[in-house]
Amino acid sequence: MIDSRPPHSLHLRRRRLRDRLATLLITAGGIGVLVSVLAIGVFLALEVIPLFLGADAIDTDALWRPQPVEGAAEPRHRWRPDPLGEASPAHYGMLPLAWGTLKAALWALLFAVPLALGAAVHSALYMPRRLRARLKPTLELMEAMPGVVVGFVAGLLLAPWVERHLTATLLLVVTLPLGVVLAGGVRGLLPSPLRRRLPLGWAGVWLMPWLLMVGAITLWLAPWLEAALVGGDLRGWLAATLGLDYAARNAMIVGVAMGFAVIPGIYALAEDALNGVPDSLAEGAQALGATRWQTLWRVVLPAASPGILSAVMIGAGRAVGETMIVLMASGNTALMTLSPLEGLRSLSATIAIELPEAAVGGTHYRLLFLAALVLFLFTFLVNTLAEVMRTRLRRRYQRREGGA
Repeated sequence: MIDSRPPHSLHLRRRRLRDRLATLLITAGGIGVLVSVLAIGVFLALEVIPLFLGADAIDTDALWRPQPVEGAAEPRHRWRPDPLGEASPAHYGMLPLAWGTLKAALWALLFAVPLALGAAVHSALYMPRRLRARLKPTLELMEAMPGVVVGFVAGLLLAPWVERHLTATLLLVVTLPLGVVLAGGVRGLLPSPLRRRLPLGWAGVWLMPWLLMVGAITLWLAPWLEAALVGGDLRGWLAATLGLDYAARNAMIVGVAMGFAVIPGIYALAEDALNGVPDSLAEGAQALGATRWQTLWRVVLPAASPGILSAVMIGAGRAVGETMIVLMASGNTALMTLSPLEGLRSLSATIAIELPEAAVGGTHYRLLFLAALVLFLFTFLVNTLAEVMRTRLRRRYQRREGGA
């Protein structure tokens, strides 16, 4: 009997079978990821539930309110899970740990967000394509740097250097941004031929020598200014005048180190959001007489704001969950202060330090799982909300382009 089917039908069926198999594997992988995440959450919850049930259940409010402390006239927030004796019971105040986590994330975002968003705006709107093609992959690869390496450099190199040059460090926080503004003002006053030799697209290149010179001048002037203004002892002046104690490993060091680790992620997502804005919006604004600066602030940034906000939120989730940088650069002191010059202790660092020594099934053990559950829920909710916002932005632009 002669087969009447076309000769390519067998090949077509095999290709469809491969496509279905690939789709099945991808779907199974996605479902597996979701199940794994939910399984982690369920496991943490099951380990935490006995903490609030049974005869040994603890008071939930006691974890977040001040507790009586021996030798203190008023109740205080304190985390000390190992009692020193009968007269010094254990204290399970979780608020200093949550405070340290948010404080570290806040200082990291204060350092990372302006730099990351500035780099994203410059890269997406001003930088030449040739330079952008080389710079963007390099910045994105920075995200692969292990946190333990960043924490090692921050704790053993950056922290001692800042301690020896505290005045210069605080001055650099002021002089470097002012140096950038001054360079932009001087460029605007230059004649047109000289201004064309300093294009905005290459500002990241020609600003580097200028900023290095500003930094060198700041380091040279810092000892003279410290001697003239505070008698050569800035740390003593801060303690005597403002009541600020300086710790070698503090929130400022953590913010710089963690901000360095968070910058690549925020930059990549924000840059993609800015590139996702339809060119017709910017071109229409400029056709109506808007300058490039007005187009940026009133058209491009508002249109990309959901994507930028999601990038910042994902960066915040990364900062809250970071462990090794906080562990190596913070001093791990459970303090509740606003000062960036004092140490802190985060939830993640506490888990890394104390979980190996906690008695399995004990109160201390389950409190560490409670800290892990809090971190899990926070990062899960933040990342989910960021993804929802980014999806809505993409759909809105698709509808707008389809309507056009």
